[in-house]
Amino acid sequence: MDAVNTVIRQKLHSDVILINQIAEYIISAGGKRIRPVLILLVANAHAYRGTAHHELAAVVEFIHTATLLHDDVVDESSMRRGRQTANALFGNAASVLVGDFLHSRSFQLMVSLNNMRVMQILSDATNVIAEGEVLQLLNMHDPDVTQDSYLNVIRSKTAKLFEASAQLGALIAGASEDDIEAAAEYGRSLGTAFQLIDDVLDYAGDAAEIGKNVGDDLREGKPTMPLIWLMENGTPEQRELVRSCIEQGDEQHFDAVLTAITSSGALDYTRKQAEIAGQRAADAIAGWPDSVYKQSMLQLCSFAVDRNH
Repeated sequence: MDAVNTVIRQKLHSDVILINQIAEYIISAGGKRIRPVLILLVANAHAYRGTAHHELAAVVEFIHTATLLHDDVVDESSMRRGRQTANALFGNAASVLVGDFLHSRSFQLMVSLNNMRVMQILSDATNVIAEGEVLQLLNMHDPDVTQDSYLNVIRSKTAKLFEASAQLGALIAGASEDDIEAAAEYGRSLGTAFQLIDDVLDYAGDAAEIGKNVGDDLREGKPTMPLIWLMENGTPEQRELVRSCIEQGDEQHFDAVLTAITSSGALDYTRKQAEIAGQRAADAIAGWPDSVYKQSMLQLCSFAVDRNH
């Protein structure tokens, strides 16, 4: 990761000062860097000995950071990773444009690797992510979103870059097609587990620990898994409360909604779905030879489900 961070800082540089300021602000905020880690772990699990995985790790971190910049503008978020969002600090226009810079810089980097399949995986991923963002936008303030529809958003918006990262690690290490597909399934399922736990933490987390405002999803009128389950399984009174809050983006009734989704079992259900996805990820790589890298990947499956931030 030290090598990846070096590449990130080298490739972030621009002659435009504002780009440097905002990009540095976002990257220095840290975060889990799960997507770059996936590339390194999968490549090393297949005994890769080159340095291209460092470049690819930087590419996926740039893509991810660009989506965060754009997400925070769309969601009108004011806090991420325990700090002010870039749009709150620098304004919406600058955040969108620097997000565009990071996207284009990521494509410059991937082209420099001169591998058409790498470019295919990453260009497909960025396109699917954009579709997922639009799908989520269409679902906003819609209390009738189904679990299947929401899981499709997760697969597109969140899990796709996890999937691509794991795929790329296997690809550049010269793994078999079966192992590349196993890596893709691992990443897809791990990303799904991560997002479902994010859904739980938006209601049951601590703002200081999760680094963003608790209740943001409700404020944005975003139907996530706990709310969808409650709409499908709650009492008439609970369903009416949730419907109203989603339609109006009403966080004033956050405590009442929290009581409803906690007492009804909606959070337990969402955690269970995350556990199933985490187990699916672990099962995908069960046949790989044992190594410290495989063990770390299995530990990530547990971390995805058990974390509190």
